[in-house]
Amino acid sequence: MQHPDSILIVDFGSQVTQLIARRVREAGVYSEIAPFHHAAEAFARMRPKGIILSGGPASVVDEDSPRIPAEILESGLPMLGICYGQQALTHQLGGRVERGVSGEFGEAFVEVDDTCALFDGLWEQGSRHQVWMSHGDHVAELAPGFRPVASSRGAPFAIIADDARAIYAMQFHPEVVHTPDGAKLICNFARHVCGLSGDWSMAEFRAAKIAEIRAQVGNGRVICGLSGGVDSAVAAVLIHEAIGDQLTCVFVDHGLMRSGEADEVVGLFRGHYNIPLVHVNAETLFLNGLAGLSDPEAKRKFIGATFIDVFEAEAKKIGGAEFLAQGTLYPDVIESVSFTGGPSVTIKSHHNVGGLPARMNMKLVEPLRELFKDEVRALGRELGLPDVFVGRHPFPGPGLAIRIPGEVTKERCDVLRKADAIYLEEIRLAGLYDAIWQAFAVLLPVRTVGVMGDARTYDSVLALRAVTSVDGMTAQAFQFPGDFLSRVTTRIINEVRGVNRVTYDYTSKPPGTIEWE
Repeated sequence: MQHPDSILIVDFGSQVTQLIARRVREAGVYSEIAPFHHAAEAFARMRPKGIILSGGPASVVDEDSPRIPAEILESGLPMLGICYGQQALTHQLGGRVERGVSGEFGEAFVEVDDTCALFDGLWEQGSRHQVWMSHGDHVAELAPGFRPVASSRGAPFAIIADDARAIYAMQFHPEVVHTPDGAKLICNFARHVCGLSGDWSMAEFRAAKIAEIRAQVGNGRVICGLSGGVDSAVAAVLIHEAIGDQLTCVFVDHGLMRSGEADEVVGLFRGHYNIPLVHVNAETLFLNGLAGLSDPEAKRKFIGATFIDVFEAEAKKIGGAEFLAQGTLYPDVIESVSFTGGPSVTIKSHHNVGGLPARMNMKLVEPLRELFKDEVRALGRELGLPDVFVGRHPFPGPGLAIRIPGEVTKERCDVLRKADAIYLEEIRLAGLYDAIWQAFAVLLPVRTVGVMGDARTYDSVLALRAVTSVDGMTAQAFQFPGDFLSRVTTRIINEVRGVNRVTYDYTSKPPGTIEWE
């Protein structure tokens, strides 16, 4: 997107760089992330009003470590360096960084030693505040023009400032929730230091994207792949608002949906929105192709490739479709390809990321590619989608296939579908659905011995998962009250034939992912 008031975030490989973008957007300012080796191009395109430099795993004392592009360093724009970003600023502007011996990790406290524009209306001189540190190297000598404004036990230069050049830097991570006032520090940088008004909103995004879609598509035809989730639904409604009946939605029912979901999707789009919809029943095609596959990446890649094949076939039937629309989100891109080829580690591939086969000769329309999940929900409400639909928990494009570790069969899908429906029903009855980011069941490739009705059983194990999160990039296990899990377990074992044991997954993200595969 082109926005007159934006901030460019230069990614040096931190796994939480995307959280910086979230915090900037929460301040009402549009932001984008670009890996350091593509930052100069992004800088020229965006013409931002400020720069934030992320953390990263490298050491600036190494000759081949990432550097701030000269165009950015010499731009005269306000800058905020975070962790590695602070060290890169110091190193490149004439200070000195020392390689760490022990480092500083986890909760720490900073003492505010002086006043600073970042502290306006927030921190007073002499106060003490919790932050989150995660660094090995440290700044040993400040670059000319900088002064220390806050310190910690392990970082005497926890925050530094060059007021004349509007350059500020900190050793800790303000973007994570473990720094309670971190979002406000970032907001102060965006609003007070960069002087931005903070008027970016979903209404503005909606208007800008509609104009962008119209400019990209012109009089062309678009097919949009509906997965049954919020992302593709919001993308479809937004595109339909932009180009009307030039859009045809293709809903591929791959037999891997939750209970009743296919009927809900068809009813919403054909009934409520009257959007042209092709409903393709492809259960047999997908299940036959998944037979014998157990590796999660192999399953994802098969499902992604098969989706494309089905879209290609439907595009030919529709005739004249030049564009394929998808509900790709920012976290999908970041996790799959380290956003535009950045240095952070690839976590897993996503079925809707990575482009299209050249043979299709179609262009992608991905209007949500810059948004996080909660922003998509806000856009959905802005577009008038029913809250019961917009507020649904995330559901992966590959569906139940990645909630069945090991081989996927129709029988195992049916068992999981029934157990998952019971779990979600109990969550709703307990009034907990909206307090949970995502809840689902996983059918494990494990069988255990049980006793039911005085008889020996040897049946499957089911895992339950529920997490709280803001954007899906970090998550904590949801703590169910009282006997909730016992009640759900009893229902599942009594009502779902083939399951005789239920467990609960307490793993956070990181180190785990939300989905099991």
